[in-house]
Amino acid sequence: MTDVLWVIVGIFIGSVGGILTISLLTAGKTEDLYVEIQDLRTQRQLLKEEIHRLNKPRSKPTPRKKRNYRPQKKKR
Repeated sequence: MTDVLWVIVGIFIGSVGGILTISLLTAGKTEDLYVEIQDLRTQRQLLKEEIHRLNKPRSKPTPRKKRNYRPQKKKR
């Protein structure tokens, strides 16, 4: 009876240790993936803004002011 109890305790401790080990190993990879997703979202937003800026219709430039030159009087 005690051998069966030790096997059950060993399986319980081993499964908890295995789950803990797997969680610690995948936590770093998951964080890297979240950072990469955020970087790609930022890049997508910047590219959308660039496309919008390039496709925006350009308005005509404002015309120059007319220059009124007065002819100078001749000196006598």
